[in-house]
Formats: sequence, C-alpha cells, structure tokens
Amino acid sequence: MNSSDKQFEQRARARYQEAIQSIDPVTAGRLRAARRTALEVATVQASPHHRVRVLLPVGALAAMALAALMVWQPSPQPEGKQVAVTEQQDNEYLPPEADKADPGLYQNLDFYSWLAANNSDQAKR
Repeated sequence: MNSSDKQFEQRARARYQEAIQSIDPVTAGRLRAARRTALEVATVQASPHHRVRVLLPVGALAAMALAALMVWQPSPQPEGKQVAVTEQQDNEYLPPEADKADPGLYQNLDFYSWLAANNSDQAKR
C-alpha cells in the first residue's frame, strides 16, 4: 500500500464514523438486519463449495479404503471337517510329543537318523 491509499482509507474511515454518529436508530436497525440477511445468503451460497471441498477428500479416502479391502481379502477358511483332516495329515509327519512318546525312542536318535539317511539314499536309486 502506498501513501495515497493509506490517506484514502483514513478519510473513508473518518467519513464512516461521522455517518454512524448521524444515523437514527431505526435506520441503523434496518441496516443491521440487511447486513445479517446478506451474510446468511452468502453463507448458504458458499456452502455447496464448502461441501465439495470436504466431500472430495472424504470420498477419495473411502474409495481407497474400499479398494484396499477388495485387494486384501483373507483366504476362505475350510469347514470344520476339512480342518480336522488337514490337522491329522500334518500330525502324521510330526514326531510324537515328548510326554506321550516312548522314552526308548529318544535313546536311539542316532540310529533313526542313520535309518532316515539310508532310506532316502535307497529311494534315489
């Protein structure tokens, strides 16, 4: 702002203050009511722009969340009978639990290791 703009602003303010002093209360009330009405209209007219500004990021976030859920879906869980069969098949290849197994099995672990190595060699021939 240059000095001529500041002087113009000061003169306008002075005239405004003088005009406020000379206005009767009825006219001042009507001016206040007109100002409120104008502000309400401006608020209502500005709200669609505000809605667009708010809804656009919210909609984008919802679309990203939906896309993430569609991409990341857990695999379908098998039914109870299939789970039991799968667990049984898995248990065939696992060694018995230590508290349920024969202690004699653990005394000859070297022999079982040698037996497993020789069985795999014979299967390759």
